[in-house]
Amino acid sequence: MSDVALSVRNLKTYFYTNQRCNKAVNGVSFDIKKGKTLCVVGESGCGKSVTAAAIMQLLPRLSRIEEGSITYHSERGDIHIEKLERNGKPMRSIRGAEISMIFQDPMTALNPVFTIGFQIAENLRYHTRLRGHRLAVQVVELLRTMGIPLPERRINEYPHQFSGGMRQRAMIAMAMACNPKILIADEPTTALDVTIQAQIFELMTALKKEHGTAIMLITHDMGVVAELADDVAVMYMGNIIETGSVDDVLRRPIHPYTRALLASMPVLGRGKNQSIEAIPGSTPDPFDRPKGCQFAPRCPHRVAACEQMPEETFATPTHRVTCWRYEEFAADAA
Repeated sequence: MSDVALSVRNLKTYFYTNQRCNKAVNGVSFDIKKGKTLCVVGESGCGKSVTAAAIMQLLPRLSRIEEGSITYHSERGDIHIEKLERNGKPMRSIRGAEISMIFQDPMTALNPVFTIGFQIAENLRYHTRLRGHRLAVQVVELLRTMGIPLPERRINEYPHQFSGGMRQRAMIAMAMACNPKILIADEPTTALDVTIQAQIFELMTALKKEHGTAIMLITHDMGVVAELADDVAVMYMGNIIETGSVDDVLRRPIHPYTRALLASMPVLGRGKNQSIEAIPGSTPDPFDRPKGCQFAPRCPHRVAACEQMPEETFATPTHRVTCWRYEEFAADAA
């Protein structure tokens, strides 16, 4: 376990609204390794962001971790995050310093009544001994590193004075300020142009190489996955249905959903006449889920056995899948 920064085992996170229960994350297990990038992919609503929020203990009030464990393998020993009080001192000392998160929507994550410089400095002030001039210099340097022009002036501006892309870069600067051991990035480049995207990913790669940072990257961009991922986890309706190395999942997918997801992506260089196949149907109502395999109603390969949820199985030592017919697909992919 020495190469693992964080372990999630059988995590179940449920939301309770109007006397109904949404099993948003329903038995998820994975490892985030030191100096490696785990990419989590899947359609909107599959539970990616909820998993990240559970790790950060940032779940809303009407939700809770029902089962499972989230173990942070720190230099001080193993810390069971699911047992920590959400806003207790132990969790606050970890959040932002050792485990940091880049949020998807910076407009709602940034406080509109405080300047950008103050909000970045707040993280540094809480977790480091930087004060006064040294603190201001560090904030300016972080903004400059993110490619924000005139950072000496910009630190005194408010979020509404920044463009969407600049707000996202300020959010990334805040997350990277303390060189965290684990960085959770929830679609960190959604609002950025491709040039800045490349710059941000270079910074994340440098952080990984220089500091051994473990990265969990949530994304819809399969090109980003192919470029940055060491390991990939594919989620659907609160479950990880396939996980393995990037070669295992992208080159030899053995779950029908993973195959359908890849078939729905355009391939650069094939031109406008390439065949792009949409995944049939739509995701089920989370309050009225199908029995057994959650993908079965949309799966062209479903059989009677799919009425029961299959167990997660090791197809190879590095490749896990939750499907009754994975052996047939593995033979096709070989």
